[in-house]
Amino acid sequence: MKLRLSLLVVVALLAVSASAADEAARLHALFDRAWETQLRENPLFATSVGRHEYDGRLPSVTMADLERRHAQTKAALAELSGIDRAKLSPADAVNYDIFKQRLEDSSASFDLGDYQVPFNADSGFHSGFSRLPKDVPLATVKDYENYISRLKAWPRYVREEIALMRIGIKRGMTIPRATLEGYDSTITAHIVDDPAKSVFWVPFAKFPSSVPESERARLQTEGRAAVMDGAVVGYREFLNFFRNEYLPNARTTLGASELPNGRAYYALKIREFTTLNLTPEEIHKIGLSEVERISAEMNAVMKQAGFNGDFAAFLVFLRTDPRFYAKTPEELLSRASRIAKRIDGKLPSLFKTLPRLPYTVEPVPDDIAPKYTSGRYVGPAQGSTQPGIYWVNTYMLESRPLYNLEALTLHEAVPGHHLQISLSRELGDLPNFRRYSYISAFGEGWGLYCEWLGIEAGIYQDPYSNFGRLTYEMWRACRLVVDTGIHSMGWTRKQAIDYLATRTALPLHEVETEVDRYISWPGQALAYKLGELKIKELRKRAEGALGTRFDVREFHDVVLGSGAVPLSVLESNVDRWIEAQRKTQ
Repeated sequence: MKLRLSLLVVVALLAVSASAADEAARLHALFDRAWETQLRENPLFATSVGRHEYDGRLPSVTMADLERRHAQTKAALAELSGIDRAKLSPADAVNYDIFKQRLEDSSASFDLGDYQVPFNADSGFHSGFSRLPKDVPLATVKDYENYISRLKAWPRYVREEIALMRIGIKRGMTIPRATLEGYDSTITAHIVDDPAKSVFWVPFAKFPSSVPESERARLQTEGRAAVMDGAVVGYREFLNFFRNEYLPNARTTLGASELPNGRAYYALKIREFTTLNLTPEEIHKIGLSEVERISAEMNAVMKQAGFNGDFAAFLVFLRTDPRFYAKTPEELLSRASRIAKRIDGKLPSLFKTLPRLPYTVEPVPDDIAPKYTSGRYVGPAQGSTQPGIYWVNTYMLESRPLYNLEALTLHEAVPGHHLQISLSRELGDLPNFRRYSYISAFGEGWGLYCEWLGIEAGIYQDPYSNFGRLTYEMWRACRLVVDTGIHSMGWTRKQAIDYLATRTALPLHEVETEVDRYISWPGQALAYKLGELKIKELRKRAEGALGTRFDVREFHDVVLGSGAVPLSVLESNVDRWIEAQRKTQ
């Protein structure tokens, strides 16, 4: 009898194991099909992740295409709901949850008409396309033919985006007009009368040795036509639409709450960018509390610097004294490069695992620099021969203070975005949709945490650079107040500018470009501070629980070791690690 029961138990366990394996197989089959669909539907994304079978194409964004993709999303959600999550491993349960949230957000975004706004004051479909020469492989004749094909397809793609924006104009779903002053410069930069003046001509000016001499004249002839009849024509059509239709009809309101279904739209953006279920009022309150705390620290550092005036006078001093500003773009880039190299030397003491991919420092491209932020990280296409790029904005040097440069470099280069994103791409055990996804609360929270980590690494060498760090932290705290103020509480643009200008040492030009970014990109600015607060909370928890056994290098490996995750998943990961460490004591 005991033998029979034992056999029954074994059979039952085998059945359960087989069932669990079946559910995992179904889940990953769904992941794989969705991934292949994404690559097919978005050829530019496919190129960026190292898949090159679609390199000659641009996406199609007609209304029929978007509706078809929306139906695919809903079908994937239905299929996912048929998979028994309870039978999945802990790792796959996380994959399941992240995939589900991604599908739900995509579906809600379509329903709310997000596709009708394909650009904002910071970036857009047209400014992204201008990086095409640096983002695609250009080593063979076929690569060049694919590049030419994409340039020729640009007018068609622009017209499809214009059709979507016209729907948005009719609904009142547009970027606020107040943020669009001078924005046409991001378009006019690509309308040239000579292909040699275009960023798109650069690959034809000098060919790699792998392209035969016998093919170069033909490729140049076809390239000249593609630049003038493709790229330039597309940008000219967009400019005409922007000036004659979009700008005159852009909405005069500011907040997301003023959009069609605006409250629901802003709630979606909060969840999408923060991964948290917080109300605008709750976030506003957190922001006010952080502003108060950081203000006290800023005043203390001001006194440490030996300044005798009040806070407002100190801000004027920092914004106007020539010692804090580079005299040439090359000086600013050199300072940023030197800081980056100094930080590189600190990494082994803070991290056990470092990425293989190197990075470089370059200026923000001229066509987008006037309306762009002070710096940004730009990752290379997977499998390319390009490094990661830490962009530094050299436009209007009088608005690029040197005292912010340490914090900017820690955030955008290392140990911030370059390190975090590069490591994520090297995590071969993750599903592709996670290796190449970016969760803002995690990524931007990590970047801001890394600014604070610079204290521990000894990067801030005088009170001014430490005040620059605090200015950046205050900037992110103010974002919680300003973003929710604009999009939920009726704040004006001037009110937002004044709030930021009187609490940080950011130059006034940057204050204005940042506020325009928040107005035109609801919710994105919330990710930084909320993500950083969670990471610092988890580190404090681990330090308290482990005492002298706490190893910051292992903690950082745990934070980054699962790629970009929602903040709730990050908390679970750290709590499991703490418990495992306790058991080894």
